[in-house]
Amino acid sequence: MNNMEENFKDKLKRLMDEYVHFVYRVTRDFPNEEKFSSVSQWRRSTLSVVLNYIEGFARRKPLVQLNFYEQSYGSFKESKYLLYFSYKEKFIAQEDYNFGLQLAEEIGKMLWSEINKLEKSIMKT
Repeated sequence: MNNMEENFKDKLKRLMDEYVHFVYRVTRDFPNEEKFSSVSQWRRSTLSVVLNYIEGFARRKPLVQLNFYEQSYGSFKESKYLLYFSYKEKFIAQEDYNFGLQLAEEIGKMLWSEINKLEKSIMKT
């Protein structure tokens, strides 16, 4: 791989980071009464996606890695629902929803692929 190419894990982390910044950007304009409910919950779950993934990546034992990746995926599903919820409540525009959904779909597929790959390697040992 040359320096111009991006490996799978780096791309996944980059997309997760982009999604976190997207969520922080769109939640700045939420109604004040949502500050301590959907805003804090969506931000927390979205940060948990990338933080659990990074922590799992840093662990040496495959079963521990898998646990963190699964936690990351659970947080991802929570965050993705809050994207939908925010759109249905008209807290975010259609354009933002479409952008966030496209990003979330790619993250979800890549993260699920990582989990499956790790599970298969664990089963071989």
